[in-house]
Amino acid sequence: MDNSKKKVSIGLIGLVGMLILLAAILAGLYIFGIHHFTNHFYMNTSINGVNAGNKTVNQVKYAIQNQLRDYTLVLKERGDREEMISGDQLYMEYVDDGTIDKIMKEQDPKLWVFKIVGTKDVKAPAGFDYSESQIDTILKDLACFQPENITAPENAHIEDNGTTYEVVEATQGNVLKMDAVKAAVKNAVNKGETELDLDAAGCYESPAVSADDETLQQKVQTLNTMVTSNITYDFGDNRVYTVDGTTIRTWIDTSEDGNSELNRDKVYDWVVQMARGTDTFGLEHEFTTSTGATITLDGGDYGWCINRDNTTDDLIAAISTGYVGAMDPQYLYKGVDRGINDIGGTYAEVCIESQTMWVYQDGQLVNESPIVSGNESTGFSTPSGGVYAIDAKKADADFPTWGINVKYWLPFVDSAGIHPATWRGSFGGEIYKTNGSHGCINAPMEAAEAAFNCLEIGYPVVVYFSDSQVAGVQPTNEVHAG
Repeated sequence: MDNSKKKVSIGLIGLVGMLILLAAILAGLYIFGIHHFTNHFYMNTSINGVNAGNKTVNQVKYAIQNQLRDYTLVLKERGDREEMISGDQLYMEYVDDGTIDKIMKEQDPKLWVFKIVGTKDVKAPAGFDYSESQIDTILKDLACFQPENITAPENAHIEDNGTTYEVVEATQGNVLKMDAVKAAVKNAVNKGETELDLDAAGCYESPAVSADDETLQQKVQTLNTMVTSNITYDFGDNRVYTVDGTTIRTWIDTSEDGNSELNRDKVYDWVVQMARGTDTFGLEHEFTTSTGATITLDGGDYGWCINRDNTTDDLIAAISTGYVGAMDPQYLYKGVDRGINDIGGTYAEVCIESQTMWVYQDGQLVNESPIVSGNESTGFSTPSGGVYAIDAKKADADFPTWGINVKYWLPFVDSAGIHPATWRGSFGGEIYKTNGSHGCINAPMEAAEAAFNCLEIGYPVVVYFSDSQVAGVQPTNEVHAG
């Protein structure tokens, strides 16, 4: 019994000793831990992602410096391109502002045993500095700023697809704004960001005009309206001038910035060509005389003359509304007949050599009569060799210079015209050579009346010297009534 008690006592003493030893070891470890974690961070501690476990303040600072050197900012560019800016390029350096020391001081080393498990990531402002001036150099060397890699933005514009005009979407391009990129990079670096989307940051230049631009949409609508036009000018005798979409397209110019509009000069040039093909005013007229001869009259003031500016304006206005139909040009001067033979069938014909006047109405001879024309010997010859337009029509006209009154008066060239000469006893022959008028056509009453009744203002008077000599002796004095 005594031996048994003795054995139990020895066992208890051994157990207690072991416990005391273990407690001593644990106490020693704890005390060591307190001492260790007085200047070392807890295990599993990180500061701003840097592993600080079991590291001293200086070791953590060194680790942060290394982290800054490894810092990379990825620039995401258009076209799925990426470029990087490194901490080394920026000369990034850790700035000791006491933050790490403060974190260490706030750490209670007596609690280290409770920090063995779990992790702790401390977010703290990590002071650092870098060379802002270096950003300019870095950016200038990036591929996205090299001319060969740059595509300028293009405004939305109008194009002719062959059928209609359409708005072509703007091209965004990839031109970066240096100041905007610099500001965005600085902001990202200051925040410690590792990725910068240049497009999302608004660093690219944008086209000035987009496809939904109201003015652009209105212009394309106007152009498509224009090319639906189909306008005809019909001058008779198979002389038809047509303006359709095909022609109008050749008049629409597109500038370098994509702006399309009707070119007035081109429209005007087309009107000029039409005028050259149809105008007759003051130009040559082929004429068949009453004796059957065909002569060419060159001169006078009769015929058609298109007002080119006004006709151009009218045509542009019609095109702008998409007009379909016939139009007439505006005229500076008008004849009687719009056919190729614009003299038509109603006119007076005077032959100086034969001293004869013929009056026609609708192609039928109404009167044939001898006349007396301008006095050749005194320089008052009646102008000849042309087609002249009746300038006025007046009954009972007074000629104050001569103190006479005439019943019918049809001036057609300068101040000379057709009128009855009741004071003359005879007409025809060679009276005109020495006793002619002051340029007028002196006619018997019946002939003057026929001309007055048949001719209106603007109607033609054909004057020629003879079938073989169109122009005769021209006046050297100013012809006038009488």
